[in-house]
Amino acid sequence: MKELSYSDAGVDIDEANRLTGKFKKLAKDTYKPEVLSGIGSFGALFSINMIKYKNPVLVSSTDGVGTKLKIAFKTGIHSTIGIDLVAMSVNDILTSGAEPLFFLDYLSAGNLKTIRAESIIEGIAKGCELANCSLIGGETAEMPGFYKDGEYDLAGFSVGVVEKDKIIDGSNIKIGDSIIGLASSGLHSNGFSLLNEVVFGKLGLNIDSKVKGLKHEIGRELLTPTKVYVKPILNLTRDFTIKGIAHITGGGLIENLPRILPKGCKVVIGKDSWDVPFIFNFLKENGNISEHEMYRTFNCGIGMVIVAPREESDDIIQRLNTVGENANLIGSIEEKTNNEEEIVLV
Repeated sequence: MKELSYSDAGVDIDEANRLTGKFKKLAKDTYKPEVLSGIGSFGALFSINMIKYKNPVLVSSTDGVGTKLKIAFKTGIHSTIGIDLVAMSVNDILTSGAEPLFFLDYLSAGNLKTIRAESIIEGIAKGCELANCSLIGGETAEMPGFYKDGEYDLAGFSVGVVEKDKIIDGSNIKIGDSIIGLASSGLHSNGFSLLNEVVFGKLGLNIDSKVKGLKHEIGRELLTPTKVYVKPILNLTRDFTIKGIAHITGGGLIENLPRILPKGCKVVIGKDSWDVPFIFNFLKENGNISEHEMYRTFNCGIGMVIVAPREESDDIIQRLNTVGENANLIGSIEEKTNNEEEIVLV
């Protein structure tokens, strides 16, 4: 009787080891001095700089990329999806004013040889570089028969730190404060299930279809990576009073902004206060999607929102635009009565 091996069952340990070697090299380039042990150990070690932080509080987040992965599968382009993975987690912990410290990933596939694993990992390392955090660990799993050939899934986990007395939680927001919106780079990583239904279902477009108004083929446009806001926003927290930060992900402006509001406050947003990218209007019109559904599914051009005192808002916007962001005053905090919604779009 023939002896069976793991490879006979479809798991290639040698390929996994080869990828781990590539992973180690890419990860090492992201290490901060606080990394004590990284890839290769059973658990990665990271020390907290107790000179920089006197009373540190750790902030954590985990996320995936969702059905945006389907676009990567169709195009065969996997170099940016790792940036999305990092951005979704580090942007979340940033809302507390936290500096991202390190990131870990999980990549699973039916067959590692049929996916562009190296390209995916390079994207994750690039995302960590943009967020100034260390890629210190991860897991690569090969699960034959679990995924379709050429498909995979990604998940990520990040940890950051913030001084306890500098935590940003929205509790100091008051009536009269300004709402500043930072432009998104596009769809980021939310609403792709609805998008796939409209673009590839209802309209029947192909991944390489040209759409008037878009610079590239539809597939390449949809893969524009999620913007990482870490560096510009941490820059602001050193010099300005930042009272609240909201990451505009699933739920859009309608569901994410109320998460940082104290009682008695509402947000009034001017819909004409920023330029909505073409792709959102394209989806709205061709998918027959209501305005309300658009604002609770997609970011509609605003990837991050800051709440700050009115007297500081002009300087904050100028600072952001100076460092390459596209920031606008998009609304204000007003008093909310019992029967009013927490967010009003005018």
